[in-house]
Amino acid sequence: MSESVRRHEPIPLWQAAKDEPSLASLAARAQESGERLKAIRALLPAPLRSQIQPGPIEEEEWCLLVASPAAAAKLRQLSPALLAHLRSHGWSVQTLRIKIIRPR
Repeated sequence: MSESVRRHEPIPLWQAAKDEPSLASLAARAQESGERLKAIRALLPAPLRSQIQPGPIEEEEWCLLVASPAAAAKLRQLSPALLAHLRSHGWSVQTLRIKIIRPR
């Protein structure tokens, strides 16, 4: 087979993301969002931890996705402490946006 013929073999998503600048940026932000959630996990009440997912990062705003209005309310109460904790760990987060997601 000549070198000019490309084989169509699947590649892992992480490799594709690494090779494409726009995907690499998106993957990096998704990874950072997950790291932020890990950083605040210990500050969350145990029953709340399973109801929160990391969401998008947009400049100095970070979005958390929550499973219920009750979880969102509790998270809003904890927001000042969470933001202070994130800043103390080097993240420039000024706003925590909370979005309720409903399972389909």
